[in-house]
Amino acid sequence: MLKGEVVYLFAFDVADEIRTEKVSKILSKKAMPFEVQADRTFPKDIPFYKPLTIEPRPHSWKVGGLPLHIVVRVYDVGVVSLMISVPFEVQTVGDLMKFHELVLDNEKPLDAAAYELCADVVKNLQEYIVKGSEKVGIPEAYTVFTFQGIGETTHVGQWVDKHRQEIAGLLAETEPEKLSPQQIDETFRHFISFTQEDATIIDWDSALVVDLSGPPQDLLHVLELANLQLEELVLMDERLDRYLDRAYDDLEKTRPYFSGLARRGLAKLRRFRMDVTKITDDVSNISKFFGDWYLARVYLAARERFHLATWKESIQSRLSNLDHFYEVLRAEANESWMLVLEFLIVLLFVVDLLAVFLKD
Repeated sequence: MLKGEVVYLFAFDVADEIRTEKVSKILSKKAMPFEVQADRTFPKDIPFYKPLTIEPRPHSWKVGGLPLHIVVRVYDVGVVSLMISVPFEVQTVGDLMKFHELVLDNEKPLDAAAYELCADVVKNLQEYIVKGSEKVGIPEAYTVFTFQGIGETTHVGQWVDKHRQEIAGLLAETEPEKLSPQQIDETFRHFISFTQEDATIIDWDSALVVDLSGPPQDLLHVLELANLQLEELVLMDERLDRYLDRAYDDLEKTRPYFSGLARRGLAKLRRFRMDVTKITDDVSNISKFFGDWYLARVYLAARERFHLATWKESIQSRLSNLDHFYEVLRAEANESWMLVLEFLIVLLFVVDLLAVFLKD
């Protein structure tokens, strides 16, 4: 008998910033800073990032008559994260395939219920939100299958080796017998273990975590942060694309430098550049707390699997293009004003000559 929980992570980008230091309650519940409880040895005096956390209990959130465990975390980088846990007891790994598309007892899909809960949180935090989105967008979702019991076996590594194909099929959401050996090897490329009682396999869309010592809350938080960063980086990249496309179109269509467009455009570009840089730095900084080296290994594996470095490079490339656009606009504005000054100088010279001739 396999026992554990399926944990669904949803990261919603709702604003540029949330003033969490001013928030005392969320949905009428007292908001508390989240504390990472790491069981392994790690250096002291590490600055931990502590998002605000509540645990609401909606009556309608049940599966098989059992209530779900819900954790809502609010990050000052403008993200609302939901962690929703569903307990399970199954005979085989393949029996978990149905949990990829979960539907509540009231026949509402879990992702739709998560969207509504996030909208309620955003409405409740409206006065603390800076530059909020017009509406809650599509979240970055990630599924983690956590095991606290794998039958009589206590050596997790041996159990994983025995069920490699089933595990790969579960994480790839594909019938195991259809997977090639290469795909199975790719799934297990990020296989991490600390003791004989734990194992973590991180894939693109889901992960499998076995920890016979208890619920791996610290590890889940690491995956939550990586998922959050992916959401923010993807949206920032898309935002930069749209802004640059619009800016280049404006530059091609009009050249009314004397009306103040250049001055306003430069000011807008500077503000946008600063906003993008701040948000990117803030999103990167939330993961700078991993003094627990095992958690750091898990984060590095998730970062590679989610291609976070590639997204950051894409954003830096867009920012370089933005700088280039800024320089082009400023150069053209300066050239236009130089033309005006030259025209005025010539005009003054002509006026001076006319004055001399008329005087004579």
